[in-house]
Amino acid sequence: MQQKLPETASTHRFCVAPMMEWTDRHCRYFLRLISRRTFLYTEMVTADAVLHGDRERLLGFDASEHPVALQLGGSEPDKLAEASRIGADRGYDEINLNIGCPSDRVQSGRFGACLMEEPDLVARSVEAMAETVSVPVTVKCRIGIDDQDAEASLDRFIDTVADAGCKTFIVHARKAWLQGLSPKENRSVPPIDHDRVWRLKQRRPELEIILNGAINSVAESHIHLQHVDGVMLGRAAYAEPYLLAEVDRTLFGEGEAPPSRSEVLDSFMPYVEAELARGTRLNQMTRHILGLFHGQPRARAFRRVVAENAHLPGAGLDVYREARDVAAGEARAGQSLAAAE
Repeated sequence: MQQKLPETASTHRFCVAPMMEWTDRHCRYFLRLISRRTFLYTEMVTADAVLHGDRERLLGFDASEHPVALQLGGSEPDKLAEASRIGADRGYDEINLNIGCPSDRVQSGRFGACLMEEPDLVARSVEAMAETVSVPVTVKCRIGIDDQDAEASLDRFIDTVADAGCKTFIVHARKAWLQGLSPKENRSVPPIDHDRVWRLKQRRPELEIILNGAINSVAESHIHLQHVDGVMLGRAAYAEPYLLAEVDRTLFGEGEAPPSRSEVLDSFMPYVEAELARGTRLNQMTRHILGLFHGQPRARAFRRVVAENAHLPGAGLDVYREARDVAAGEARAGQSLAAAE
């Protein structure tokens, strides 16, 4: 039965998180083939990189990726404002400011999660960015850092930044420990506290609050959407991208049947062919499709073909077609192939 959504349903109802070295333009194009409504985010790009780097490489994207947001990192309002303008001129639907990354490199540059301690600076940055662009400026943050009180400090941070004009906050429901934990450990070791983000939405109902962290399925998303405006999945969506096939129908109420996994592969092929012609290596694209058949017969065989061949010099569409044909064996032989694995 088609779900009836509230008229105020958020465009951020389901998002895929910005993930360094993962959510590049090839990944985003591929994910868009599975879901039309999922909100996509770039990897974090520093404001300095936007101002001084190769903008086509850093900011280029396909029009089919909409809705898509550019995530920026930085702490200098003027630079962030100019980088925002460049991103908006490129056609991004939103500019997001990263106040959540806990890596040493980010801390040394005075941006990311360490800015949870400087809400006034974040507010000035958001204000400068918003004055420069007509698209929304949003913030992605943690519930706190280190020994901060996750109740008082998060409320103070949100209130200060909201007063500067930010109306949408994506909140990773963990603290970030800036000393003693690696970025990888910071994604799993600090306790998850979804209730804290729910309480934030209760306290500031006029703000759009998106929950991030330890959400592993669309079914779990339904639970959280009773308390917040949207959810954001990261590693789960990357490891099992076909879970996005449920999103348009169950979270946005659309009636059209999603494409099959094989149809997604076929739809991705012209993009792969065009990128190969531009000099892009096959494995730069196919590394994002390894989880497409997660949990399905022949998934291991599909991954093997891709992993063992796509990185080889000169690898091209022949490898892609072989992987597609191996995966198609699932539809012909059914569960008997699963036993063969």
